[in-house]
Amino acid sequence: MKSLLAEHNKLAIAAEQIEILQHGQPGGFALVPFQQKLEETGLYPLNPTNIETFQVNVGKMCNQVCKHCHVDAGPDRKEIMTKETMQQCLEALKNNPSLKTVDLTGGAPEMNPDFRWFAEEIKKLNRHIIVRCNLTIILANKKYHNLPQFYKQHNIEVVSSLPFYTQDRTDRQRGNGVFEDSIKALQMLNEIGYGKDGTGLILNLVFNPAGAFLPPSQHALEIEYKHALMEKYGIGFNNLYAITNLPISRFLDYLLQTGNYEKYMEKLVDAYNPIAAQNVMCRNTISVGWDGSLYDCDFNQMLELKLACSSNHISQFNIESLNKRNIVIGQHCYGCTAGAGSSCGGAVT
Repeated sequence: MKSLLAEHNKLAIAAEQIEILQHGQPGGFALVPFQQKLEETGLYPLNPTNIETFQVNVGKMCNQVCKHCHVDAGPDRKEIMTKETMQQCLEALKNNPSLKTVDLTGGAPEMNPDFRWFAEEIKKLNRHIIVRCNLTIILANKKYHNLPQFYKQHNIEVVSSLPFYTQDRTDRQRGNGVFEDSIKALQMLNEIGYGKDGTGLILNLVFNPAGAFLPPSQHALEIEYKHALMEKYGIGFNNLYAITNLPISRFLDYLLQTGNYEKYMEKLVDAYNPIAAQNVMCRNTISVGWDGSLYDCDFNQMLELKLACSSNHISQFNIESLNKRNIVIGQHCYGCTAGAGSSCGGAVT
């Protein structure tokens, strides 16, 4: 009964957030509809180019509770992908060689009890794997201490959030002690070759703004990060991804509570970039929820915005119909199209 009530509450919150995004707060300002912006720039309806990335959320359980988390992940979340659903994902990959990259995310994806088995099975299909690792999971428990070796063994690309290269800013966003553990985890990854030239072991970091503003230049920030982390901690990495915080879940709550919602949305609308809109990740990515439901992107997944397509569950995966669908959009999409654009791989222009 409690789990049903909790699920009902989550769906109600998602519905309320969609209402706020579409129409603003009661008595508040009205936003230019995102659809109108796409129409003005000749991009509506927004359609896929070609699906190449298969992004799988294997569960919302996490050892952290980050303030900007659009998944609303945490230790209390019980939504975990089953082995049966993972098998259906593997079948979809077997039948569709055009799906070249598998992006495993969560929560902390490593907390799914079948995570390692799933990654090994994906590798047998000769796919490139990305794991969204929060770094601190490596030190959270002895059973995770050998994750760096596991990643190396299967040549898995590691993408990790590090909101800033100083302790105060990182801990404010992700919790006390997170920066220190993140540095230790990065050093462990470096020790076995991650982030070093010539090893082929890719280590990328992610920057999220700590407040109601857009990220700065990704290129300039990467130079800054590389200098600071190498000089102080001897840490190297490959690329930095600067990702815009989308106005959903915890970040939307923060915007509303601090009175920054209207200003932030106005910033996103004013910074709308048609080139970024042309290159949004939903055009070449399909998002798989922990229960096997399919979505246009990870953000639509968190808002329970289902695909506009008959192939809307992994058990019915049909690449042809998915490539012909119209992508479901909303006001939150301004976050991916502002400035240099934003995707799970950082800026898009």
